Amino acid sequence: MEISNLFSAGGIVMIPLLSFSVVSLALVAERIVFWYKLNTRQNPVVREALKQYRSDNVVTCIEVLRKNADLPIARIFLTALELEEPTPEEFRLALESEAQAEIPLLKRFQNIFDTIISLAPLLGLLGTVLGLITSFSSLDIGNIGGTQSQKVTGGISEALVSTAAGLVVAIFTLMFANTFRGMYQRQIALIQEYGGQLELLYRRQYERRRGDYASTR
Repeated sequence: MEISNLFSAGGIVMIPLLSFSVVSLALVAERIVFWYKLNTRQNPVVREALKQYRSDNVVTCIEVLRKNADLPIARIFLTALELEEPTPEEFRLALESEAQAEIPLLKRFQNIFDTIISLAPLLGLLGTVLGLITSFSSLDIGNIGGTQSQKVTGGISEALVSTAAGLVVAIFTLMFANTFRGMYQRQIALIQEYGGQLELLYRRQYERRRGDYASTR
């Protein structure tokens, strides 16, 4: 069956299902590009920034982060590093607050994915009910055949096609939504790991500066 015939056979619910499929494809493509760029660039940038900071090249570290300010982890680091002589507690709070601010970007479109996953099968079920209603309303026990049988089979076809279409849209979206959710959870773990490393380095430098200042007095 051709796509156009398949679409017409599914009945009126195929219109919102088609809209859902287009939206889902567009958002999945955007998230794939986002996570690909993030996963390929983030680790080298963070390693270089931590290396420079560990070597007391704070200015170089900040320059590396500013060149990659489109990365969430770079913005998190910059928020803390650009504070003027913060205490370790203030440094930690800056890292945590900016990490919280980045969460909506990492979870972007997740609510839309969840909505499509929930509504697509329900629309398919609605198409099933409408198709069965069409079949039963066209059924005349005393006069079976001709146009009557065509209406009955058309209603059954609408019921089956709409159900299958709803499930396909939901399954496709669910597969990618779960993948993106896993990437988000992994990213949160990496932010905590890298943030902890930076905080530890800062605490060491902060204590060393305090020790140097106390020894000069």
